[in-house]
Amino acid sequence: MVRPDLSIHPARMSLAEIETLWGGDADPLLPECTYDPELHTGPRLTVETSAERAAREAVAREVCATCPARLLCDQYALNTRPTFGIWAGRTAAEIDTHAQISELYEAMRSRAAQRLSGLEVA
Repeated sequence: MVRPDLSIHPARMSLAEIETLWGGDADPLLPECTYDPELHTGPRLTVETSAERAAREAVAREVCATCPARLLCDQYALNTRPTFGIWAGRTAAEIDTHAQISELYEAMRSRAAQRLSGLEVA
């Protein structure tokens, strides 16, 4: 389920916000993308080849796989629909596709519920 109130990416949250959301008593780990943001978004000052980009994105996906903020990041990405980068192990295009499919599913589910509500059950 997507949380509409998640308006800030976990990497931008304060430690207090992270502790509140994660609810753990132990010291919270920071999201992995805070340590090397260009790994997830790409270089700012240079242009990368498609092979370099694919390699960087593969490493970013591996980093995301073990990140403690992955679920929060995924919710944030589904809410904001980023246009570039790796978010919770997925590209912006993959996130957009997932969001579109989810919206279509919810619309179909709602339509089916409306149709079934008008039927009498014997």
